[in-house]
Amino acid sequence: MATTTATIELPVPADRVWRLIGGFDSLPDWLPYIPTSDLSEGGRVRTLVNEDGGVIVERLEAFDNAARSYSYSILQAPFPVTGYLSTIAVHAGEGPDSARVEWSGAFTPDGIGDDEATGLFHGIYADGLAALKKSLTG
Repeated sequence: MATTTATIELPVPADRVWRLIGGFDSLPDWLPYIPTSDLSEGGRVRTLVNEDGGVIVERLEAFDNAARSYSYSILQAPFPVTGYLSTIAVHAGEGPDSARVEWSGAFTPDGIGDDEATGLFHGIYADGLAALKKSLTG
């Protein structure tokens, strides 16, 4: 199993960050390469369409509003991995009006090496967090 984590410190209060990203259906609000998200199964499954038209189906596995985090698995995606589980969490930052966002994942590479799979998802997480920062700070 391979793992990776990307983290970013933002000059924005943690509660404000969570209000933007805490909804399981909120990716289009802050992640430009996911323009479409549709919920099903009572809000526990989201079907995402990326900017290239690729479909990704994910299931909400855990949600903790008080801890400002949720975890999800991939049911269907064009990624060369199996057993994918990811968590996105918003923590209080170093200062009173700052937040630290952590996006992590664990997965088993399928047809590629650990380093390549880790690099793929680390890039997705890092790019996503950079987009989040841009959404929040301009």
